[in-house]
Amino acid sequence: MRLGDHDRIKTILAAIRLSLGSAIALGLARFSYALLLPPMKADLGWSFAQAGALNTANAIGYLLGALAVPLLSRKFSLSALFLAGGYLAVVLVAACGLVSSSPMLLTLRLATGVASALIFVSGGVLAARLATAAPTSGGLILGLYYGGTGYGIILSSILVPAVLQPIRHGWQPAWFALAAACAVCVLVARATARGTDAGRRLASGQASRGANRVRWHQFGLALGGYGLFGVGYIGYMTFIIALLRADHMSSGVISGFYIVLGIATVFSANIWSKFLDRTRGGQALAAFNALLGIATLMPALIAHPLAAFISGALFGATFLSAVASTTAFVRHNLPPEAWTNGISAFTIVFAAGQIAGPVVIGWISDSAGLTRGLVYSAVILLVGALLAACQRALHART
Repeated sequence: MRLGDHDRIKTILAAIRLSLGSAIALGLARFSYALLLPPMKADLGWSFAQAGALNTANAIGYLLGALAVPLLSRKFSLSALFLAGGYLAVVLVAACGLVSSSPMLLTLRLATGVASALIFVSGGVLAARLATAAPTSGGLILGLYYGGTGYGIILSSILVPAVLQPIRHGWQPAWFALAAACAVCVLVARATARGTDAGRRLASGQASRGANRVRWHQFGLALGGYGLFGVGYIGYMTFIIALLRADHMSSGVISGFYIVLGIATVFSANIWSKFLDRTRGGQALAAFNALLGIATLMPALIAHPLAAFISGALFGATFLSAVASTTAFVRHNLPPEAWTNGISAFTIVFAAGQIAGPVVIGWISDSAGLTRGLVYSAVILLVGALLAACQRALHART
């Protein structure tokens, strides 16, 4: 084996270990709620809008965390932020299993969103550094990091059904199982995060100079398309399990659907890596938004297990690649010292979209049915595709 091949494999393995951060931030701490929503809704007497409010609270926390990362990165290393978010997520996810009060659950989900953003944004910058160390595999490295969310989805799909109890508050043990999985992921990713960061801190003057070079209005179409992605995709991830239950699909079909979605997410890195390497403008995000719109429409229009599995596979193979496409966009168009600010900007509009998404789609679902809610999610994603398609790459890195 050539030395270059050895280094490439080493970098890929590092990206996989680092990807356990995204497994925590999204797969375990956020998307697992789709599996818990139906039993919690039934047990606590919520409407769909109330159930969606927990994801909205989580998204508000995510927005606050994304806003904080550029400021915190001036004083703390990225690996410190990554690990702090991971440790907080373990505690906060476990705490959700100790309470049943809606205000307390809302508060905990908001705080969990902050922790998730600390992990996801700092981990995204660390992944971009890994991608620079292996320039011929940059798209693959980024895809592997974000695709790690699939590990969290797969774990959730196994753990949650296994520990749910058909009793009052029987959903609470599931939060403890998810917290345990988060703890394992933090321990595995810890050394890689520290090694990738190498203890470096981004000096405030350097960060400011990088930010001053960024002409944010030039990315307006990409930011708008990504904000609509946040609105549209979260409607699917929040309510798809409830829709499948409403269509009288068995627990086995629902668990299988979620596992298929998670597996497709993990393998998405291999599918789209070259596309991410080649595309410098908003065309990658546009393609992913369009595919997600189609995937969202399928279970809304066709109430059949096969349609659900195809939808889950297509959605899983695409939605985290949409996230990776924005990091690739930042990496292609901005200098390295501006990456933290660039990734944070995309994360902020992403979080803002998610704040409105669960409540709006939940309200539509309460008044017109879950099917109508997913149709609206699909339309939002397709509009986001049109916006992103119009985004051009910068003529040169600035």
